Amino acid sequence: MRRYLCAIALIVLSLVTPARAAEPVDLLLVLAADVSRSVDPTKFQLQREGYAAAIADRRVLDAIRSGRNGRIAVLFLEWSGIGNQAVVIDWTLIDGPKAAQAFGDRLLESPRSFADRTSISGGIDFAVAQFARAPYFAKRQTIDVSGDGTNNAGRDVTQSRDDALALGITINGLVILSERPLPWNPEHTNPPGGLANYYRVNVTGGPGSFVLEAKDFSSFGQAIIKKMIAEIADATPPDAPTRR
Repeated sequence: MRRYLCAIALIVLSLVTPARAAEPVDLLLVLAADVSRSVDPTKFQLQREGYAAAIADRRVLDAIRSGRNGRIAVLFLEWSGIGNQAVVIDWTLIDGPKAAQAFGDRLLESPRSFADRTSISGGIDFAVAQFARAPYFAKRQTIDVSGDGTNNAGRDVTQSRDDALALGITINGLVILSERPLPWNPEHTNPPGGLANYYRVNVTGGPGSFVLEAKDFSSFGQAIIKKMIAEIADATPPDAPTRR
């Protein structure tokens, strides 16, 4: 009987220990980057460099240190067409310059994942699934979607957004404006009302959610710094268009 009770106790401990062992952080942040075919190699490189520089920026690190736990967990993924989503850098604890620099270096060294159509819905669905396997715990969970076009593959993006919101996940957007519309589909990157409005109506949501604009890929780095500071501080930038 004693051996039986010990065996039961070990089983119970094995079930509850992982939940207790999850390290607390102030934010679980998924960076979901568009790598569809409208993102040419030059734009792709500027986007990667922007993310790498932002995560190690002093202002972003100051925002991280100001949190209750002084650390966040970040996952970087890329998305394109239906079924084309991949984790580039898995859940990583960011608690200072060393960790942030290592994250950025890995990002710059990683190859591009895809170059297909634009399934924002697929990117959101894939991002949502990553929270369930995070080895960290945070009350705040945010998906940071960056892209340069509308959803043109997969299920309705509003359904993906609403499913994420039902789980308590906030979705923010960073739209990269295109200087020239695509000749074969001009409304993809320049929809009626503007891409920021499209994201605000169809993609973003949750308490304090917002959309920021990068005028082009060259200004992406500064825009993502501003966005990450706001997400980490759980605040909406004063000049950011929010979802109505």
